[in-house]
Amino acid sequence: MNNQSSHQQLSLNVHLSDDATFDNYFAAENSSNYLALQAIKSLVSDVSPEPFVYVWGAEGVGVSHLLQAACHAASAHNLCSQYLPLEELAGFSANELLDGLEQLDLVCLDGVQHVMGQPGWDHALFHLYNRLRDNPRCRLLVSADSAPRDLGSGLPDLVSRMGWGISFHLQPLSDEEKMSALRLRAHARGIELTDDVLAFILHRASRDMAELFEYLQRLDTISLAEKRRVTIPFIKEALGW
Repeated sequence: MNNQSSHQQLSLNVHLSDDATFDNYFAAENSSNYLALQAIKSLVSDVSPEPFVYVWGAEGVGVSHLLQAACHAASAHNLCSQYLPLEELAGFSANELLDGLEQLDLVCLDGVQHVMGQPGWDHALFHLYNRLRDNPRCRLLVSADSAPRDLGSGLPDLVSRMGWGISFHLQPLSDEEKMSALRLRAHARGIELTDDVLAFILHRASRDMAELFEYLQRLDTISLAEKRRVTIPFIKEALGW
């Protein structure tokens, strides 16, 4: 069960991506993304004095990756965690969904912008923060696409509580950093990509990281099936480029 909370994880059929690990997350040293990565690692390993971490950024910067990676790491530490992708769960009862989460070691709320301002959600989140404050054993990791003050909540006390702890604004990767991220992900799959191959992929594909990783997965699957190296001619044939 990946040490996930049984009261939600199984009934909601929420799954973690196997690719979402800390080792697979590229962040240039000393960047805000790197600082966020280190803070979240500390949060999970329980060496951080701060139990609340908030990360925000545009789609594709890796906020969901970090939250899922945190749950994988929690499992490795024999901790109980819960990952909740709120875009998928916005139609559920907020009170029922968030009830009892303070009993866990780690709670990851992904995409709070999808529920802010909806009936019942602001107050349910407010009360969850209060319960978590009273239970220092539980750590909270929250993601969104903007800072708390810009989420449109009609509950000022919730906005204040979402400002507890430390906050990181994740930045989009440069083209050079995207090549490094692709190389890192490919290496984890046992694929070595040359600079020419990486540049070709980036030139022909969208700059969206999720789409780039999807292409990489397809290339991995086809290259394994055909027992071929990933070269530019192979990519042209496999992807129809």
